[in-house]
Amino acid sequence: VRSRRQRQMCIRDRCGIIGINSNKPVSATILNSLKKLEYRGYDSAGIATLSSGLINEVKSEGRVDNLEKNSLVQKMEGTIGIGHVRWATHGLPNSINAHPHSSQNVSVVHNGIIENSTLLKKFLVGKGHKFKSQTDTEVIVHLITENLKTENIVNSIKKTLKSLHGSFALGIIFKDQPDLIVGARRGSPLAVGYGPNENYLGSDSYALKSMTNKITYLNDGEFCVIKKDHVEFFNEDGVKINKKVLELSSSEEKYDKGDYKHFMAKEIEEQPITLKNGINEYIDTSNNDINIYNFPWKSNEISSVTLIGCGTAYHSCLMAKYWFEELTSLDVNVDIASEFRYRKNRFKKDTLYVFVSQSGETADTYAALDLCKQNGMKTCAVVNVIESSIARDSGFVLPIHCGTEIGVASTKAFLGQILILYMLSLKIGLWRNDISKEAFVNKLKDLKELPKLVEKTLLTDNKIQTISGTFNEAKGSMFLGRGFSYPIALEGALKLKELSYVHAEGYPAGEMKHGPLALIEEGMPVVVLAPRDNYYKKTISNMQEVIARGAKVLLITNKSKDEVVSENIWEKIEVESTNEDLLPFLLTIPLQKLAYYSALKKGYDIDKPRNLAKSVTVE
Repeated sequence: VRSRRQRQMCIRDRCGIIGINSNKPVSATILNSLKKLEYRGYDSAGIATLSSGLINEVKSEGRVDNLEKNSLVQKMEGTIGIGHVRWATHGLPNSINAHPHSSQNVSVVHNGIIENSTLLKKFLVGKGHKFKSQTDTEVIVHLITENLKTENIVNSIKKTLKSLHGSFALGIIFKDQPDLIVGARRGSPLAVGYGPNENYLGSDSYALKSMTNKITYLNDGEFCVIKKDHVEFFNEDGVKINKKVLELSSSEEKYDKGDYKHFMAKEIEEQPITLKNGINEYIDTSNNDINIYNFPWKSNEISSVTLIGCGTAYHSCLMAKYWFEELTSLDVNVDIASEFRYRKNRFKKDTLYVFVSQSGETADTYAALDLCKQNGMKTCAVVNVIESSIARDSGFVLPIHCGTEIGVASTKAFLGQILILYMLSLKIGLWRNDISKEAFVNKLKDLKELPKLVEKTLLTDNKIQTISGTFNEAKGSMFLGRGFSYPIALEGALKLKELSYVHAEGYPAGEMKHGPLALIEEGMPVVVLAPRDNYYKKTISNMQEVIARGAKVLLITNKSKDEVVSENIWEKIEVESTNEDLLPFLLTIPLQKLAYYSALKKGYDIDKPRNLAKSVTVE
């Protein structure tokens, strides 16, 4: 059995698992739970139940809706079952490779990747087993089936798990054991839920919240046997262990699109509320202070900060780097989580490592956290899901309080992340006397006005709708910014790529002449972020460079009495004005809307863009 460090280095899938052991039919409940898990994958889905002494399995390509329409699912019986939504790794995304995978005696759903599946398959074929799919998961089915010939349930599971190299979260049912489900975890998250006369298995608490708020999380190497009236837990050696039952922070939040066409449209418009919630949670108005309770380290114990994230969360880390440098005297580093893990890191006891993740389950970010923990580092999580793996395993947690976010391309969670990181940098700056109390109070005053300014900036709708088609027609586009605007340029380019499937590149405006200027040609759309800050005049000069090469410039700046000196700007959008620290929040809004309307004109699936999933638990 490999070490915990080796396990965390494994690749982890981003599929979704649900299992229910009940005294009433379970197929409809499993389908509803799978719909909640589609943010984890939506290229195929499947369900298996036990009834009349048989394993009944139905699978389909595509969304859970396709599975639900299958007449066989509608007729499924059984009070015990497992379900799965898939984001393909091994094998094409079709019904054959969809989970569950079953033999005559065993059915399995799996998140993760089995690294030694080829060797195991060769061994099992030699034993007479026949394989139907291209997946690595099917070896688990046949390995359990083989081990059950000589072992009981617990020993066969223990023996199987020790044979597997890689990562997994498993849900398993057995034809000859109609009263139990087995769950097992190594690397990929897995939770057990408790209800009256029924118990549950899920890849995260979100899918279980509609059924229960009592949860137990499996740790690496552990497995469980779930019956209707009780659950038994075992360590990797098959020894029984006791586990705590946790109560989730709140009951299930009802969240639907309302009158909006897409969740993303709703989530963009919810951003004033997101900011207001975050501000209300952290700012003590009566004392003009930011409340970060129970922070476990003294200010003189921290001399540097390292911010770690992936994708949009990485952009929020980049944004925070500018704030930490501006508001504190700390040394600041930013790392992409997947790179951090493999570098030769020189850990220092006086460094605070901050991990940013919307889901709190991002595989690379979690593995970076695990590496820091092994080296005894100070760790802090900025997450939206406080029951997540990253939140549970960090030394300190700062929730972003933005509520459920369904759209795969993050919007309100991004604003929530940068809000928390801004407040953290402000608070640490005050603790360390790097900024005066007067400056701190003035910045808090501006921050309280931010939700209203975002609300006004959201009114730039009509102009963005009109110009979005130009970005679809071009073969590529550029997003340019300097200083605080640079991370926002990266985020704007990412959103357009995610939703409209067109090439877009975010770049520091001052670096254009060092290479990317060669890409500028007649009619190419270029977004220039030039708020009235310290970089304004330099950014306008860079803008002239691209205009001179024939680019169609969309200038995004903030409102001012001073006119921009240029006669050749294609279009201009003005956001509200505030202090320089907070302008990035406002600049983000038109870029989100640009990506949304570009995708809308193409008729793409905005909430579930191709090849992507909301919770990226894969390397």
